Amino acid sequence: MKLILSAGSLFTLPAPRVFELAREVGFDGMEVIINNDYGGGRDIKLLRTLQTILPVHSIHAPFFDIDGWGDKIGQLRSSVDLALETGVPLVNFHPPSWLNLEWKFWKWLKGIDDFQADLGQGRVMLAMENMPCLPKPKINPYLLSTPEKMLPFLKAHNLYLTFDTAHCGSMHTNFINDFYAYYESGRMRNIHFSDYANGEEHLMPGHGALPLTRFLNHLRETDYDHSLVMELSPYEFPEGDEAIRDTLREVYRYLCRETRHPAAEVG
Repeated sequence: MKLILSAGSLFTLPAPRVFELAREVGFDGMEVIINNDYGGGRDIKLLRTLQTILPVHSIHAPFFDIDGWGDKIGQLRSSVDLALETGVPLVNFHPPSWLNLEWKFWKWLKGIDDFQADLGQGRVMLAMENMPCLPKPKINPYLLSTPEKMLPFLKAHNLYLTFDTAHCGSMHTNFINDFYAYYESGRMRNIHFSDYANGEEHLMPGHGALPLTRFLNHLRETDYDHSLVMELSPYEFPEGDEAIRDTLREVYRYLCRETRHPAAEVG
C-alpha cells in the first residue's frame, strides 16, 4: 500500500512547497488536483517539475470550471491526456450530478464501453469516486449514489473506483459495510481518507465522527495494495510552515501505525 498526500490538502500553499512538505514527512507520493494552477490547458511543464520532487500517483480531474479545460467531458479527456504524457498511472473523476443537470456528461459516460481501453489506452487507470450527501436536506445530488447503483455501472463500463471515506460517511457514520461492498467488487484502486461530521467533509482524523482507525484495521487485513490518499481541507491545518509539517508528520505516523506501513520519515 502506498501512503499518498492529496495536494489539495494544502492548496493555499504553492504546489512545489506542498510536495516538499510531503517528501520531508515521508509520504510515498502525491495526488494532484487540477485547479487554477493549470488554467489555460494542460501544463506538462508544471507537472513534470512537481514530479522531480515526489512521484505523482494520481490526477484528480477538475470538479469546477477551469479556463482551457472545457466541459466535464473535455476535463476528463484532458486529464487522461496529461496523465498519458507524464506517466501518471491513475485519473480520478466525479460522477455526473443530477442537481447540476449534467445530463450530457452522463449520456457520454454511458456510451463508453471500456474506459480502461478506450480512454486509458491500457496505460492510465480511470476511477470514479463515490460522492457525498448534502447535509440539509440529506440527499445525494449525484447519479450512481449508492453501491447498488454504482457497482453495476463500473462493471459494465470497465471503470475502477476511488473510495472516499468522508463521502461514504456522509450517508451513514458506520460505513464499513459499504466499504466491503465496494472492495469485494475488485474495482477499488484508490482511497481518499478523511473524517466527517455535521456536514463537514475532509476533516483531520479524530475531528469527526467516523470510525477511521477501525476502518484502517479492516483495510490492513485485506489484499488492498494501491494508494491510500490523505485528502484534507487546508483549514484543518495550523498556520506556519513548521506547524503544518508537524501536523502532517503526526498524521503520517498515525497512518503508518494503523496500516503497518514501514515509516520512511526523512525530515
